[in-house]
Amino acid sequence: LQWLRNPGPQHEKRTLFGDMVCFLFITPLATISGWLCLRGAVDHLHFSSRLEAVGLIALTVALFTIYLFWTLVSFRYHCRLYNEWRRTNQRVILLIPKSANVPSNQQSLLGLQALKRNSKETIV
Repeated sequence: LQWLRNPGPQHEKRTLFGDMVCFLFITPLATISGWLCLRGAVDHLHFSSRLEAVGLIALTVALFTIYLFWTLVSFRYHCRLYNEWRRTNQRVILLIPKSANVPSNQQSLLGLQALKRNSKETIV
């Protein structure tokens, strides 16, 4: 979620949103189309020519192959973008523990600087 809130490249976020919308529309359409093709192939095997049944089965295989290929390529692309973002957008704040060597007024200044940091940063 932090990646989506990050004011970075908007093109990558639009691509993710577009792919999610396509996935939500294409998945039911591919499922219904595949089911209809297979039902037609079964009907053609029982009542009509085997050549049409083989054609419908080949169409179903091609449909699901294209769907799976698109899904895997899209998923891999977005995983690569996310991993690249994680590698380049690490924000870490090192908190210095109280010690006897640092005067108390300097410790309080260090503490205030740490609190003024952006909330997106990770405290270690």
